[in-house]
Amino acid sequence: RDAGIPAFTVMSCDNIQGNGHVARAALLGFAERRDPELARWIARNVSFPNSMVDRITPVTTDDTRAAVASEFGIRDRWPVRAESFEQWVLEDAFPAGRPPFDEVGVQLVDDVEPYELMKLRLLNASHQAMSYLGILSGAHYVHEVCTDDLFVSFLQGYMHDEAIPTLRPVPGIDLDAYCDQLIARFGSEAIRDTLARQVVDGSDRLPKFLLPVVRAQLDSGGRIDHAALVLAGWSVFLEGRTETGEETPAVDSRLDDLRAIVADDPMALLDYAPVFGDVGQNPRLREAYRAARASLAAHGARGAIARVIGA
Repeated sequence: RDAGIPAFTVMSCDNIQGNGHVARAALLGFAERRDPELARWIARNVSFPNSMVDRITPVTTDDTRAAVASEFGIRDRWPVRAESFEQWVLEDAFPAGRPPFDEVGVQLVDDVEPYELMKLRLLNASHQAMSYLGILSGAHYVHEVCTDDLFVSFLQGYMHDEAIPTLRPVPGIDLDAYCDQLIARFGSEAIRDTLARQVVDGSDRLPKFLLPVVRAQLDSGGRIDHAALVLAGWSVFLEGRTETGEETPAVDSRLDDLRAIVADDPMALLDYAPVFGDVGQNPRLREAYRAARASLAAHGARGAIARVIGA
């Protein structure tokens, strides 16, 4: 500003929803306290494009380290295993020019939010949908459940009947093909992604990924039975044991509170405002959750899934 040259662009490359908005608010908040005129200049001249990234990268394990050592002769203490798929969507808001990102596969768009909602409600929410029920049924890996016809039908039902109706149009994306691609990605045995990784801090993930779908479907009168079974599966998962007697791999900053609630009254989980806000008081959700809990108790995870598919 002092030199009188054009402002640059602040481009966020993290995995935070609305990352450009977050960066702008943080920087302007700081600048306002240091130099209000500078804050006004930033607001007028600096661009903060949002971006979205998508690539499944499981936690590094000893098996990953051993594979790198065996195949490449490299002793790497922290290799990163990743799928071949990669997607980077970036708002084309660069007033002073930009590198030719489009030449290397970056999708440059006017608005990232439709793509971000697609990823959150289809990919991330599907991870939640498969993981609690998969763990309860005795599975450990993502590819185990995503090459199982029963789970595939359940995930496709969730995506098509509950998630997609809540999305805005996503320019250039065929959502049916995207869902098929997700199932193929999830089914890759080479990634060896664990269900346990998907459920870390579920009390933070469910409100971001699955509950917005539930809320939108309740508002429109749409289906919620897939999502209700996932929430019921989470509540059973919190009780601490799978159907095969294994201890559930529960890691959550609110775990003590959550386990105390479900031990006392599983229905009271919907009253836990840090996760559910006010949506847990919706009568239709409460009845669907109660019925899903009963179905899990009577038929187990696979039986309960089969009944949702049959409906």
